[in-house]
Amino acid sequence: MTTQIQSQAQAPTILRPASYVSGQWHANADGQTLVDAVYGRPVAVISSEGVDFAQVLAYGRQKGAALRKMTFHTRARALKALGLYLMERKEEYYALNLLTGATRRDGWVDIEGGIGTLLSYSSMARRELPDERFLPEGKVETLGKAGTFVARHLLVPREGVAVQINAFNFPVWGMLEKLAPAFIAGMPSLVKPAPQTAYLTERVVRDIIESGLLPEGALQLVIGEPGDLLDHVREQDLVAFTGSAATAAKLKVHPNIIAHSVPFNAEADSLNASVLGLTVTPDSPEFMLYVKEVAREITGKAGQKCTAIRRAIVPSGMVEAVTEALRKELGKVTLGDPARDDVRMGALVSVEQRERVRQTLAELGKEARVVIGGGAEGELLGGDREKGAFLDPTVLLCDSPLTATGPHELEAFGPVATLLPYDSLDDAVQLARMGRGSLAGSVITHDRAEATELVLGLASTHGRLLVLNRDDAKESTGHGSPLPQLLHGGPGRAGGGAELGGIAGVKHHMNRVAVQADPTTLAAITREYVPGGEVREDVIHPFRKSFDEIGVGDSLLTHRRTVTEADIVNFAGLTGDHFYAHVDEIGAKEGIFGKRVAHGYFLISAAAGMFVSPAPGPVLANYGLENLRFVEPVGIGDTIRTRLTCKRKIRKDLRPDDKQPTGVVEWHAEITNQNDELVATYDILTLVVRARDDFDPPAQGGGEGAAQA
Repeated sequence: MTTQIQSQAQAPTILRPASYVSGQWHANADGQTLVDAVYGRPVAVISSEGVDFAQVLAYGRQKGAALRKMTFHTRARALKALGLYLMERKEEYYALNLLTGATRRDGWVDIEGGIGTLLSYSSMARRELPDERFLPEGKVETLGKAGTFVARHLLVPREGVAVQINAFNFPVWGMLEKLAPAFIAGMPSLVKPAPQTAYLTERVVRDIIESGLLPEGALQLVIGEPGDLLDHVREQDLVAFTGSAATAAKLKVHPNIIAHSVPFNAEADSLNASVLGLTVTPDSPEFMLYVKEVAREITGKAGQKCTAIRRAIVPSGMVEAVTEALRKELGKVTLGDPARDDVRMGALVSVEQRERVRQTLAELGKEARVVIGGGAEGELLGGDREKGAFLDPTVLLCDSPLTATGPHELEAFGPVATLLPYDSLDDAVQLARMGRGSLAGSVITHDRAEATELVLGLASTHGRLLVLNRDDAKESTGHGSPLPQLLHGGPGRAGGGAELGGIAGVKHHMNRVAVQADPTTLAAITREYVPGGEVREDVIHPFRKSFDEIGVGDSLLTHRRTVTEADIVNFAGLTGDHFYAHVDEIGAKEGIFGKRVAHGYFLISAAAGMFVSPAPGPVLANYGLENLRFVEPVGIGDTIRTRLTCKRKIRKDLRPDDKQPTGVVEWHAEITNQNDELVATYDILTLVVRARDDFDPPAQGGGEGAAQA
């Protein structure tokens, strides 16, 4: 018999979320009425009636010019400021989150996870991208023998709008995880949230607009139906969709998308699997790790996650033990009003969604049987069983998973998972692959050989794989948690798309162009020195110049130095490197060089001695060395010299504990011999003092020291 405890919470004020299009808020008095997921009470009225989608897209394209004029770092700073601004207002979002049926813990993933994505992308952009409006990609390609004809790829923002159609389950994260890389890339966003939870998305967008931190047109919002939106996208636009695989398949072949070759990125639902290794026993730590992970994915967001575990693949001999352990674990889950502290799982997003899950459960029941849940409903701690969208956690068991089709084709998008027994690792891999492409998969085992076989077997059909065991459990973010640094997407049924993935998500919003030119012209375009291009030599040593005074192409050609036997012997004695090619006359003659040669690291050290200006000055430290290549051997009696050229400059943000503003200067070094042959090449990074600028926080305190900083 069901026990139901009614909450005394008052009915919410009916919200009327508005669209933000063409620089103004657009609301309608009438429209679709939404009800809260817990008590079934009216919560909002939404409508897109009267929105001119052609005009909205045109407005975004026009206003996007201002966004494209900003550099990566300027956009990144704005994104960081926005993330901090939204974090200060998170409690307002948590309050609305409860109306969607989600607990505060569920809301944390959505709200703070979404805001955290803004901060992550801000950090990645400032760390990995230049302070430019474009991104040089890859190395310079030499296209002619004399080196006067070269090429390089550049990435520039698309001059359209990123149309983002989102799902109901993550109204905040779903928007911000698409907005962040698009904004960093310099592409304005048009957000179209799912109706069921659009009021929460609108609340966040309202704060974004009121903050004034993003340029006008960088973000537009459509609340309600999409109407003829896709009829008006053009070649420079981009469409990103999150939702069901069936809907993604329909939108992908929209006539206008095909006619204009509009990039379409789909992140669709998938029948994600978690495999318990054959070597795991009930008394090993990995057993309970598996049980807790499956239970967490069943109950988190009431199972409404596109990355949730739908298929629990377990050894045949472990089915009974896993079932009993899951029954105990799920028995601890309290169901009810998510506003209550004693509730661990809330409701599905709507009664309609609950009925869809029940229908899918009925279909799954033709090839699987319920082993947990599915019978009498348990105690409800607040909420309404009839008007609310509650569904108890349910686990099914399919005894013949290799011949069944339902568990691999039908997704119950709710608190449901199916146990699939297997006898060999090959069978486990086959079962996982039968899902025809997944966003996420996991392997729980401490056996490295087993983990290797399973991961390599699953890799071609998954976007992300987690190997969970006793060693990484404390730090693991879990099976179902997408991270900004990692790919979020998957092949086949999962949509074939790619979101997040660090800077790869930014590049997705940019156009790649191959630029061919002479080295000097290419350097002028990319603002990075290209070997073979013109250089500028000055009577002032480049190490005597501040970050602001140094220019790309500034160069120093050092004096010459003849390498002696004493140099080689002394370097060997100092470092302990007595490799035969340097110190063994007979062995060296029989080796590949035919003579004794100088240590490669001696050449680098000698070069530093030739180009370094030793007095204290703007250069504070050597920051690193990259792309080192030894090209030709240097023997006793050979004479070397070095050309050092400023390749590019990277401004560093001033941190609270920094004493003065700095930047990183990347120098290209080329060591040549007496025949002007290249013997070694590498890039050096130096930390250099720069002047305080408008992007730096105000100096702390006063006095002469602060003024000098």
